[in-house]
Amino acid sequence: MALPDLNLLVALNVLLEEGSVVGAARRLHLSPPAMSRTLGRIREAVGDPIMVRAGRNLVPTPRALQLREEVAHLVEQATGLFNARENLRLDQLERCFVLRSNNVLVGGFAARMLAVMREEAPRCTLRLVPEADIDDEALRQNRIDLYLGATSTLEPEIRTQTLFTTSFVGLARRDHPIFDGEITPERFVAYPQISVSRRGRATGPLDDALADLGLRRDIRLITPTFHSSIFALLESDLVLPIAEHSLWRLDRLGLALRKFDIPLPLKTVVVIQAWHPRFDNDPAHRWLRQTVKRVCTELRESSGVLP
Repeated sequence: MALPDLNLLVALNVLLEEGSVVGAARRLHLSPPAMSRTLGRIREAVGDPIMVRAGRNLVPTPRALQLREEVAHLVEQATGLFNARENLRLDQLERCFVLRSNNVLVGGFAARMLAVMREEAPRCTLRLVPEADIDDEALRQNRIDLYLGATSTLEPEIRTQTLFTTSFVGLARRDHPIFDGEITPERFVAYPQISVSRRGRATGPLDDALADLGLRRDIRLITPTFHSSIFALLESDLVLPIAEHSLWRLDRLGLALRKFDIPLPLKTVVVIQAWHPRFDNDPAHRWLRQTVKRVCTELRESSGVLP
């Protein structure tokens, strides 16, 4: 049986990252026609169109989305195999890893990362810095090692990997009157609410969805971080809409809080890690990326559910 052309895996990985034939051609130093021919070979090998026309753009098929993480993982493993000559001694490594992260990841994520580092890379330090109000080329300028957060506008050469998807839920004190009946959109907006925004914004996509129903929230408190808002819930009728991954390990604190589904058709949020290609073959940075991915997966699978 003839072996498949494994170079197609690399091309497929770049194509899925770029989302365009032209962008993939640029990354692979090919002409657009040559990249189009490669896409044809990928389609034949996979038995799926992979990318289909949507107006003037190409969009991935469901099969392509299904393959994306697996293909990226295989390419990363292959890269690591060919760089195995770099004998990384994690127990001797002294390095400060700088991660720019949404504040909701700081709690359970940081604690678990530190536990892994204490065991595998005890001389390394983790520094978490907040998201900036503007995209300031921090990855390109080598001021941070990784960006962790929702998909964002990044420089064209930046590498990304999906960590997980999350959705918005509501949070309130356990004996809040909102739980006394079915939580409808009207019941949801009947109680005062908290808006979490590092920029001090009171509204967002949630409010757009409510506006379509002719409804509006009563925002009484705006805070810059999730952690500064949860304690305001305990002794008030305030309601907090928040990304569900914010609740990782929150159940372990024993707070009298309860979550609920927001009765609106809200989009899920894709959380990624992003890095500059200068670190593609750096063994320490590769360990960092793999560890971040592993920790996020473990937290997602082991997180308790608030009652």
